[in-house]
Amino acid sequence: MSGSGAAPGPGSGSSPAACRFAHYFVLCGIDADSGLEPDELAVLYQWLEADRHGKSQDAANTTSGRNSLRGENFDQSPLRRTFKSKVLAHYPQNIEWNPFDQDAVNMLCMPKGLSFRTQADNKDPQFHSFIITREDGSRTYGFVLTFYEEVTSKQICTAMQTLYQMHNAEQYSSVYASSSCSMDSLASSIDEGDATSLLKLQRYNSYDINRDTLYVSKSICLITPLPFMQACRKFLLQLHKAVTSQQPPPLPLESYIHNILYEVPLPPPGRSLKFYGVYEPVICQRPGPNELPLSDYPLREACELLGLENLVQVFTCVLLEMQILLYSQDYQRLMTVAEGITTLLFPFQWQHVYVPILPASLLHFLDAPVPYLMGLQSKEGTDRSKLELPQEANLCFVDIDNHFIELPEEFPQFPNKVDFIQELSEVLLQFGIPPEGSLHCSESATKLKNMVLKDLANDKKNGNVPTNNVSVYELLKGSETIARLQALAKRTGVTVGKIDFPASLSEKEKDLKLQCEEADLRDSQLNVQLREVFANRFTQMFADYEAFVIQTAQDMESWLTSREQMQNFDKASFLSDQPEPYLPFLSRFIETQMFATFIDNKIMSQWEEKDPLLRVFDSRIEKMRLYNVRAPTLRTSIYQKCSSLKEAAQSIEQRLMKMDHTAIHPHLLDMKIGQGKYEQGFFPKLQSDVLATGPANNNRWVSRSTTAQRRKERLRQNAEHIGLDSDLREKYMQEARSLGKNLRQPKLSDLSPAVIAQTNWKFVEGLLKECRMKGKSALWSHLIQFQDREEKQEHLTDSPVALGPERRKSDSGVMLPTLRVSLIQDMRHVQNMTEIKTDVGRARAWIRLSLEKKLLSQHLKQLLSNQPLTKKLYKRYAFLRCEEEREQFLYHLLSLNAVDYFCFTSVFTTIMIPYRSVIIPIKKLSNAIITSNPWICVSGELGDTGVMQIPKNLLEMTFECQNLGKLTTVQIGHDNSGLLAKWLVDCVMVRNEITGHTYRFPCGRWLGKGVDDGSLERILIGELMTSASDEDLGKQCRTPPQQKSPTTTRRLSITSLTGKPAKPNAGQIQEGIGEAVNNIVKHFHKPEKERGSLTVLLCGENGLVAALEQVFHHGFKSARIFHKNVFIWDFVEKAVAYFESTDQILDNEDDMLIQKPSCKTFCHYVNAVNTAPRNIGKDGKFQILVCLGTRDHLLPQWIPLLAECPAITRMYEENALLRDHMTVNSLIRILQTIQDFTIVLEGSLIKGVDV
Repeated sequence: MSGSGAAPGPGSGSSPAACRFAHYFVLCGIDADSGLEPDELAVLYQWLEADRHGKSQDAANTTSGRNSLRGENFDQSPLRRTFKSKVLAHYPQNIEWNPFDQDAVNMLCMPKGLSFRTQADNKDPQFHSFIITREDGSRTYGFVLTFYEEVTSKQICTAMQTLYQMHNAEQYSSVYASSSCSMDSLASSIDEGDATSLLKLQRYNSYDINRDTLYVSKSICLITPLPFMQACRKFLLQLHKAVTSQQPPPLPLESYIHNILYEVPLPPPGRSLKFYGVYEPVICQRPGPNELPLSDYPLREACELLGLENLVQVFTCVLLEMQILLYSQDYQRLMTVAEGITTLLFPFQWQHVYVPILPASLLHFLDAPVPYLMGLQSKEGTDRSKLELPQEANLCFVDIDNHFIELPEEFPQFPNKVDFIQELSEVLLQFGIPPEGSLHCSESATKLKNMVLKDLANDKKNGNVPTNNVSVYELLKGSETIARLQALAKRTGVTVGKIDFPASLSEKEKDLKLQCEEADLRDSQLNVQLREVFANRFTQMFADYEAFVIQTAQDMESWLTSREQMQNFDKASFLSDQPEPYLPFLSRFIETQMFATFIDNKIMSQWEEKDPLLRVFDSRIEKMRLYNVRAPTLRTSIYQKCSSLKEAAQSIEQRLMKMDHTAIHPHLLDMKIGQGKYEQGFFPKLQSDVLATGPANNNRWVSRSTTAQRRKERLRQNAEHIGLDSDLREKYMQEARSLGKNLRQPKLSDLSPAVIAQTNWKFVEGLLKECRMKGKSALWSHLIQFQDREEKQEHLTDSPVALGPERRKSDSGVMLPTLRVSLIQDMRHVQNMTEIKTDVGRARAWIRLSLEKKLLSQHLKQLLSNQPLTKKLYKRYAFLRCEEEREQFLYHLLSLNAVDYFCFTSVFTTIMIPYRSVIIPIKKLSNAIITSNPWICVSGELGDTGVMQIPKNLLEMTFECQNLGKLTTVQIGHDNSGLLAKWLVDCVMVRNEITGHTYRFPCGRWLGKGVDDGSLERILIGELMTSASDEDLGKQCRTPPQQKSPTTTRRLSITSLTGKPAKPNAGQIQEGIGEAVNNIVKHFHKPEKERGSLTVLLCGENGLVAALEQVFHHGFKSARIFHKNVFIWDFVEKAVAYFESTDQILDNEDDMLIQKPSCKTFCHYVNAVNTAPRNIGKDGKFQILVCLGTRDHLLPQWIPLLAECPAITRMYEENALLRDHMTVNSLIRILQTIQDFTIVLEGSLIKGVDV
């Protein structure tokens, strides 16, 4: 089945056999001729495991080690050992399009080989399934029922007796040698671990050929092209019942097997089928062409096993293509969870390693450095903590049996996860299933439920069958409910006979059958409703995906050759169009292989038939658009529930209640005399010749119906390729019309172009479809043609495009040139963005850019003013040709200019953007030229430029770098070289040359040694300038900074040059502190998206640093007393010197204990600022200290230290705020209000300071 060159999948071949329900019937078990053969692969695995756990070479050379390599591990009881199974028979011998892979089927039918039991062990049949993926990606499903048969071969019984004698001898010698049992023995049996109790050991692990009956496992298996799990399970259970029943079956088993192999067809899409097992009919159904694909694995079980929260988390890991390892004792649980989660991926498909049941011999696959989804069977008694997992950061470990998952270190949450889980919970609760899973149920209730439903129980010994022999009577014997019923019966005089539970169950077989059918229906309905909710999320998230698919102009062969080098999806434009909360997940998901394959299938659909999943998904998007013609849904993060749950459940119910097709009844075959002999408890040796081939007439009904079905399928697919079926289309039209029935119905006299566009929904639908085709955009097409006409006109008149008006020199001789408002220039900016690959993406980027520049209305007015072009592109009744409506539309757009949008800057974060910077000095007060080498570093919310050298005496420069986002700070400095090194900078202006956003960074301070505070570099805080006319902008550039400068109040060294600023009084200073802290508190109480820059609130005008400077400046003794400039930092350094020179902090010992750590911390921070490798001046150092103290919530501890420092009496007047205890206490209380907030400082503020 893993052979190469697999032919087309089921239903597509020319032979009727391609439409058969089952491809193979397989029988696996013990080969009596070859006898007991150790399973070499399993033994090798055990030896490798021992090696991985660090067994020494000496241990490997012991008797048990040597025997392990021979496949005879004497430490393990023979009943627990693994023996080689074999495919005893399979029918038919081979199918051309699905070759039989004997080794794979044998390994997956009996993953741990043969298992032996005695009459004392539980021998209930066990069901599990598996999957084989062929080289072309198609899948084949296997369904297995494992049961036990008595061993009749004397040779094998004798061999088992001999193995036990050798095993017991080895155990005796081990005990008397005081050696411990091996790891394998301890892991496989608690009883065997008790090495001191030999009698107990022999009692539970013995086989006596004269006393015990030996049983061996055997498997029957159906291999099918589609996962009809429930139908196959019922058929196999009926076969097993026929073997174990006291009465022989109505017909030889060959009749039933021949019937399902050759005479039962696959049900056509959208139809149900009834075929016959040994005792009762079996029903199955197949979804229609526009429904979700077939999935028969009950999602109910997956939800009960994992719980909804865990299921969604694992689902997210699968979507992001991480490594997912499922872990359970139960093979069927592994399949149920794996198939359940991959089913929920619709319309996407898992593209990597998929092995839901990993045989023990292939455990090394877990170390593969690739995404995988694998299932590993756990051993009974194995400690989860001892399991050696690959040390991968992206591993998701799912312990199914313990309701536990280990998630990767970091991964984004699924969009709207809380609302999503809530909707899924509502669906589960309607079916009476708790969303948190069912592990809280009592053990006895779970066992009883598993027994009645014949579900898979925990694997206790071999992996194919459970150990515990649970009797229904034993479970119910102590039940309080049964006791009450018996007491009630006694009181009312009703005689209760002996309770025989097996008999009572068989008497009610018919009722149970009806309940099972009802349960099957509910499982199917729950399955489809849960899947609809998942599918609806993808339909909502990817409703517009088609607009961003980059369609190729190549032919198919050329595209296939170069597909690895080509970009097929406009990722940047798609992400720019998504709600912000979705971006962490979507930005990673669109990089996965499953998404890339989905887009490849979309592109391939222009040359060949659509992929079935893609066809269904596209039809759902089309349906959603038709529903929303009158009420278009905006791209929003608001959760939208699934509206098709009831419809999906009804379609399932209709198919299961009324059979569309009934297969031919099983019948007698032309068998040899003596064949088909029945012997209770033994699966008969089947007659090969009657099962090797199908009926001679190839079953005319099947042939005729499948041929007609294929013809119908081709016609249907052709109709779907053109559009929706006419019936569905009319239905959707009616529903779409009904959405707008409450709107005013127009009269003929009202038929203005606007009314026509509103009411003629067919036209609107056609227009939407036209705009969506192949990533085209009506707006961008209009813009391109406008650009071509404008550029031709400019070329004819030979008038070059002016980059900007002629510069006018300001008093400082420097200014920013004005950006020319140009629709064409904004188009060129978008055309230069290589990240955008589609016209739809370019059109949306242009709208975002125009909106951010507050030019959208103006640009569209210019675009539509070219009436000849508008008439050429749009029909007479188009909305844009209605002058009155157009003017109103443009007027409404004009109102958007009242808001500052950053919808371009914040979305296209990776594009290269040109910036222009201008340094404006105060030339009247400083040198005309400087001899030092200046530099600048611009920082924004998305990054910084790094240090850029400025050419000498060139105060303006342009540079290009990756989008910095909103600009926050500028670091400016020089190296103090040459004679004229002192530099008085008024401000720095930086402009984004694409968006036009201009930021002003006020300075008003000297840069140079021996002047001002001796700073060679300063950190300037930016403010976004409001848009103004050219003259206003020029004035702002020429005028020295006024109230907007965050450093105005600090100009202690140049007060004589600029006029003495008015000093604020104590009340104003305290008010300023309160306002600064209050602004920070309000910042953190806003939604995260609405918060502004924290840097401005800390270091900008009226920020916390400026407010604290006012506090420290109040009452500060003037420079005349000291005959030199004295700064706050000088006071801070004197305080540090005092703290470091004396141990006596306060007279009170308790206070000393409290204050001493604060002193050490304060000194550490001040020294770190002083020793930082930066040429920051004294005021800059104070700013850094305040920022660090705010971040680490230390300011309330530092303020009282400084207020009590002896230096304060020498450097501050008596009326200073810092010398007033009430004021200091009030200041501390105010600063404590920001203690609970997590404050993250911008890197440029504290660069180089190591604390």
